Order: sequence, then structure tokens, then C-alpha cells
Amino acid sequence: MSNGAPLKLCLGPRLKRAGCPLEAAGRADNRGPWPRFSSWLECACVVTFDLELGQALEVRRWRSEVMWALCVFPGCLGDTQFSFRFRQSVGRRASRHRDDLYNRDAPVTLQRETAHFFGYVYFRQVKDVSVKRGYFQKSLVLVSRLPYTHLFHSLLQLIAPEFFEKHEPCLEAVCNEIDQWPLPVPGQTLNLPVMGIILQVRIPSKSDKPGGSPIRQTAKENLLPAPTLLPTIHELDLFKCFQSILIHLQMLWELTLLGEPLVIMAPSPTVSSETVLALISSISPLKFCCDFRPYFTIHDSEFREYTTRTQAPPNVMLGVTNPFFIKTFQSWPHIVRLGEVKMAGDLPKQVKVKKLSKLKTLDTKPGKLATTAYPHQEAALCSQGIQRKRPSEVQSAILRRHLLELTQSFIIPLERYMASLMPLQRSVTPWKTPPQIRPFSQDEFLSTLDHTGPQLTSLLRGDWIGLYRKFFRSPNFDGWYRQRHREMMQKLESLHLEVICDADLLGWTKDKSEVEVVDLILKLREKLVTRRQQLQVRDGVLDKLDSFITSIISSLPNDLQSVLGTGTSA
Repeated sequence: MSNGAPLKLCLGPRLKRAGCPLEAAGRADNRGPWPRFSSWLECACVVTFDLELGQALEVRRWRSEVMWALCVFPGCLGDTQFSFRFRQSVGRRASRHRDDLYNRDAPVTLQRETAHFFGYVYFRQVKDVSVKRGYFQKSLVLVSRLPYTHLFHSLLQLIAPEFFEKHEPCLEAVCNEIDQWPLPVPGQTLNLPVMGIILQVRIPSKSDKPGGSPIRQTAKENLLPAPTLLPTIHELDLFKCFQSILIHLQMLWELTLLGEPLVIMAPSPTVSSETVLALISSISPLKFCCDFRPYFTIHDSEFREYTTRTQAPPNVMLGVTNPFFIKTFQSWPHIVRLGEVKMAGDLPKQVKVKKLSKLKTLDTKPGKLATTAYPHQEAALCSQGIQRKRPSEVQSAILRRHLLELTQSFIIPLERYMASLMPLQRSVTPWKTPPQIRPFSQDEFLSTLDHTGPQLTSLLRGDWIGLYRKFFRSPNFDGWYRQRHREMMQKLESLHLEVICDADLLGWTKDKSEVEVVDLILKLREKLVTRRQQLQVRDGVLDKLDSFITSIISSLPNDLQSVLGTGTSA
């Protein structure tokens, strides 16, 4: 690992090498001139190894924290791609309006991060006698808040080889092209031109059916050259990621579901980051709400926080490659050591999991959900597919469908119970505040499992109640519950607005005092202005309420009209 890495950041079209690029980029996020670039990427970074300068930033101001404590030199010969994730600095604020618009319609697993960045790296190391150290070492890094792993790594495969030959002009041209891309709108299929190629992608929407078919190429436009279809922007090759740990996949799914502290020790940053990201996706459509680091090094700012022995390990999944961590994490309860995959006939040899027979996974007895019974079924299922020599994409589809069915069997009873906590629609009236959602009762939920439990949709038998109890104590349950509760509150607000819109508001105001009428106007304005972007209501509802507010203000005395104004919504 190198400690010295002079850094160049390319943040948008027509950027200079020193001084002002960060200042211009700071303006781009808020007022232009590159809003489309910043809707996809925070920055594009070039990191080179310099024996004399050490770690140095050639640009300054508020984006400089993007590259602190990064180590993007894995020391692998040839070309290497991997991902990492890191916290944004304290005090840094994202563009909330843009994030809210996107996150409102995106699946929870693909929403824009608000407190972390993703880094997508293309590293090249080759022998070069003209360099003092004897090797050419350089990384091209794309930093984004979007978890579009497949898209950005595909983009790097196009950009990086050309960049290493033509250097900065190439990167500047690419940034100009990205600034012409349409915004990433959930549910839309987009054509993204870059370096003479058009990438066609579809941005998933929360209304998509989980496990739906990949997109097909659209033929609406006569584009030259013909678009190159990317069937996914985020999914990984699960079979490639899991082929050495298939026999332990059920146990790892449970550890991920519960947000247990987990260390993945891998032979390379590629294997490390892909395995961590694949495990995170294994509980989809549930969002993994704990911290995770696909590639974690001793240079990360959280190194001391995550390696202290004075407290219990945090709820975090770490992917590491440095042998130093073998000793550092020896007290952690769950460690998976991955080796290079070697084939034994038609099947890959399985890797070792730390103290498998004594692994403190869920502290359950033999025969329960987390132990020996189900992994044999898992291995049989996956081994059957491998022996038939199916293509990797087919194997991945089998694994993804299996994990989706497993997660849905677990989450559907929770969803049904949560829906039962919603007030009846007939209880929503225009003259009262919306009724409250009933509180979540763990005991009441567990009492429903006999009639709605996972055993109705899953062949798996085990201690489901024990698993739910552990899930209730995990950050993943807290994140799921907060998200669902927020969506239900927004639904209630939307229903309330629609009921108000259908009511005879003008008739209601006839026998009311001016104070009551003004109070109604102010409350309606709050709903329209502060919640307009979050609420989804019938077409015409918001416009109708706008018209009502304008009409009722015009009927008030002139002094009140001047105070209230005539504008209603922003």
C-alpha cells in the first residue's frame, strides 16, 4: 500500500488543473453550471503514486474531504476494479431538494446516500523502468452518492484504458459528455452517450415488481451508433460472488438480515468489495441499514473506531485484504476467510469460515433455522445447477430468485401486520387532523405468525420466532420500520388532502370567523408548500386546493389579503 498519492479531481466540463475547480464544483451542486454532472457523480478523481510528494491535493475547498484517508493502490499487478464506501465530512450538506425528488420514487436499496459516498476504482499497475519505483501506478476513481455499481464499473471499463493513454483531455471530454446526460429519474429508460458509445439503462422504480425481468432494448429512436444495453445498473454476478461460499449462504443471509458484525477477508479488493456488496443485496428488497465497507483499509478514518477492543464490535460489514486484520479482528464473532476459488471437478472448493462448528451466529441449537439443516439444502440446490454447467448469468438468476423468495417469506408477515396498523380510510375526515397509526407491538405480531408466518410460503423449517426477535433488535428492523411508518404517514396526509379537496370548503367558511379561515389557509399552505414533493395524490388535487386558497383570500378584507398575499405554493 502506498502512503503517497497526489490527487487530481475532475468535477465537470472545462476544468482547470489547479485552484478553482472545487470552487466551480461547489457552485454546480446548488446553482449550476453542471447540475446534470452532479446528479450522477460528485467528482472524478485521478490518483497517482509519487515517491517524494506523498498524499497531496491539487485542488481545495469543500470537496477536498472526498479524498482524505483513501487508499486506492491495492498493489495488484495489471488492471483491478473495486468499490469502497466512506462517510462524508461533518458539516457537509447535500442538495436535499434533488435527493428528495429522486429518493421519493427510487427503491430503498437504490436511494441516493445522504451521509456516505461510494467510490468506484479502476487501478492500473504495470512495470515501467522510467519510473523511479519501477512501476506505473495510477487509479481513476468515480465518486457518487448513487449505488450504481454495475453502471459505474462499466463506465470505467470504457474510460480508464483510454484515459491511461490520452490522460486529462480524455477525462475532460468524458465529464462534458456526462454533463449532457439526462437526470436519473426512476422508472425511465435513458440513453447515455460516452466515448462514441451509447449506454442504454433503465433506472429502477419503487413500483417495479421485485425480481422482474431485465429491460429490453428500446427501438423508439434511430440512434447511431446502436445503443449498448446494460440490463442492470446495480446488480452483481451473484454466482461469481458466492460460488466459494454457497454451502454457508443461508447462514450469511441471516447474519446480513440481522446486521451482525461481519468481516470478509478476501485475497483482493475486487473479491472483497463484490462479496460485501453481494451480501448486502442478498436481503433485497429490504435495505441494509447498518454501515458497510466493501474495501476497508488501515487508512480509513474509522479504522480506530472499528478495531478497538474496549467495546463490542459495531454493526458493520467490512471487506478487507490486508493480513494485518487477521489478528486485529480475531475477537469478532463472525469472520469469513475467502481464498482463490479452485475447481474440484465441476464444483468449486468451499472456503473456510472461522470456527464453523462453534460459530456464534445466532446462538441457536442444532436443527434450528441458523444451523446445520438448511445449508445442506442450499448446497444441493446450487450444486445441481453447477453440475449442469449452466451459464453464470443463469446461476445468478437462480440464486437471486432463491434469496428474494427467502427474504419475501420473512418480510411479508411484517408487511401484513404493518398494514393492519393503518387507520381505516373512512376515519379520515376533512375537519380533523389525520388519525394516528397504531404502535407496532412485537408480541401482537408474533401471535399472528401461526396464520401468516413464513412457514406458509417457505419450505424452510426452524425457529422463525427466534429469528424475528433478533431482527427486532437490529438496525435493519429499525430502518425498515421508520421507512414504512414514514410512507404510511405520507399516505395518510395524501388521503387527508384528497378528502379536503372533495369537501365543501367554501361552504364551511361562510359561518366561520376570520381567525378560523386564516388558520385553515395557513394549514393548507403548509401541506402544499412543505410537503408538495413528498406527497402523491390524485391528479388535480393540488391545483384545486391552490385555486381554493386564492379564492378564499380574495374574499377576505384588504388588510388580510395584503398580509396573506395571493401566492399559494412554491
